[in-house]
Amino acid sequence: MTSEPASLPGPAPLPIVWTIAGSDSGGGAGIQADLKTFQALGVHGCSVITALTAQNTQRMVRIEHTAPGMIEAQLLALQEDLPPAAIKIGMLGSAAAIQVVAGFLQQRDTYVVCDPVMMATQGGSLLDPGAYSTFREGLLPRVDLLTPNLAEAGSLLGLVMDTVAEVEQGARDLLALGPKSVLIKGGHGHGPLSRDYWTDGRRAFWINSPRLATSSTHGGGCTLSAAIAAGWANGLTELDAVVLGKAYINHGLRHAQPVGHGRNPLAHGTWPDHPADLPWLALPGEEAFQTLEFPNPGKLPLGLYPVVDRASWIERLLALGVDLIQLRAKDLTGPALEAEVRQAIEVGRRAGARVYINDHWELALRHGAYGVHLGQDDLPAADLAALAQAGLRLGLSAHGYAEVARAHKMRPSYIALGTLFESPSKTFAHQPLGLPAFTRLRKLIAEPVVAIGGITVERAPDVLRAGADGLAVISDLTRAADLGGRVKQWQSLWRST
Repeated sequence: MTSEPASLPGPAPLPIVWTIAGSDSGGGAGIQADLKTFQALGVHGCSVITALTAQNTQRMVRIEHTAPGMIEAQLLALQEDLPPAAIKIGMLGSAAAIQVVAGFLQQRDTYVVCDPVMMATQGGSLLDPGAYSTFREGLLPRVDLLTPNLAEAGSLLGLVMDTVAEVEQGARDLLALGPKSVLIKGGHGHGPLSRDYWTDGRRAFWINSPRLATSSTHGGGCTLSAAIAAGWANGLTELDAVVLGKAYINHGLRHAQPVGHGRNPLAHGTWPDHPADLPWLALPGEEAFQTLEFPNPGKLPLGLYPVVDRASWIERLLALGVDLIQLRAKDLTGPALEAEVRQAIEVGRRAGARVYINDHWELALRHGAYGVHLGQDDLPAADLAALAQAGLRLGLSAHGYAEVARAHKMRPSYIALGTLFESPSKTFAHQPLGLPAFTRLRKLIAEPVVAIGGITVERAPDVLRAGADGLAVISDLTRAADLGGRVKQWQSLWRST
C-alpha cells in the first residue's frame, strides 16, 4: 500500500483591498491606477465602478454614472466572497452613489481611505454640486483617513488655504466633520518642496519631498490613497502607510514615461527602492528643510556592534578586538550612571574605539563621547544642535517607514533598523520586520544601516545580504558560554564577507 504524499503548506492568502471609484479610459487615474498600485504593493485589488469616463491625457469627453443599484450589487458580491482588509474610495460622482456607499460602510468596521475626487486633472467637475452636503454629512463620519488636495480641502470647507497656519487649521476643521485623520496634499502647491500635512488630532507631521519638475502627475491623488490602503492591508500603521504612499508617488514621478500628448500618468510596478523616494517628517513649527548633519560613523566598516550594559563589558570586548560598542545602562541613575558613562567613554578613548552612549546625551556631551544613540521618543528633549556642533556621531532607532522618514530629517550618522527578529534580550511593542520588509526599507535609506533584534552569527549572512552595514548584537555575545570563541566566529564572518 502506498501512502499519500504529505501536503505542502500553501502560500499565505493575499490581503484584499477594494477600490470604489470611477474608470479612467486613459488608464492613468481612477480604478486603473488603483489596481496597478495594489498589484505593485502586493495586495489583491477588487473594484466597484461608480462611473465610466471617456477621457485621455488631454481632456475629459464624457461621464456616465453607474446606477445606484449596480453599485450596491458590486459591493454585496465582493463582500460575499472577497471581504477587504482596507477600502479606498475615489470618485463617487452623485449623492445617490454616496448614500449607497455610506450605507454599506455603516454596518462594517473596515479601514477606509477616502480621496474626495471633485475635479478632473484635464478639467471638469467629477462631483455633482448637490452632492457636497451628502458627502460631508453622510460619508465623512465613516472615513478613517481623508486625503484631499489643497483645492478639495478648500471646497469642502468653503475657504482658501495658502499658508502653513491655514493648512493646519483646515485639517482640524476637516477632522471636525468626522474622519479620524486627515492628509492634506500639497502637490498642487508651489515652492521647492511638495508638502503634505497629516494629523489625527493627537499627532501631526509635515511630510516633505523636493518638488520634482515633471508634468507626469495624472492619477497622483488616486495612486497615493490606493498605496495607503495597500500599506494598511499589509499590516502597516496609518502613518507608516502614508509615508510609504508618498515614497511610492515619488518613485512613480521619477520613473514616469511619456504617454499620449497631454498630462502623463505616474509609473507603477515596484515598491519604492531608492533614497530619493523617501520623504522626511517635520513637526509643526520645525524648519521644513534638513538643518543638521552629523559626522559619518568612522572610516572603518560598522560591522559587529555589541550593545552592553556596563563599561566592564566594553573592556572585555576591546581586548578581543571589537572596535564598535554601545553602552546601554538602563538600570542605573544618578552618580552611578554618570560614573559608568564616564568610564565607558574613557576606556573607549584610550583604545581609539567607537563607543556610543545610549539615551544619555547630556552625559555623553559632558564627557566627550564618540557618539550617542537615541530612540525616537528621546528626540524632542535632546539638543541635537549641541551634539552636532560638538562633533558627536548620532545613531537613531527606527522601526518602520514613519520613523525612518523622521530620522531622515536629522541626517544621523547611522540608522538602527529593527526589530528584525524576535529578541530574547528586549521586548518590543511592535512586530518584528522580518527580512523582506527590512530589505525594502533599507533601499530607501541613504545613511548606513545597523540591523537590530534577534541577530546571531548564524543569521548574519542573510541580514548582510538584505543590506545591513552593521549588526547590533546583545544576547548572542552576553549569553555566550565562550565569549572569545564567539567573537572569533564574528571576526571570521567579516573576513569572509
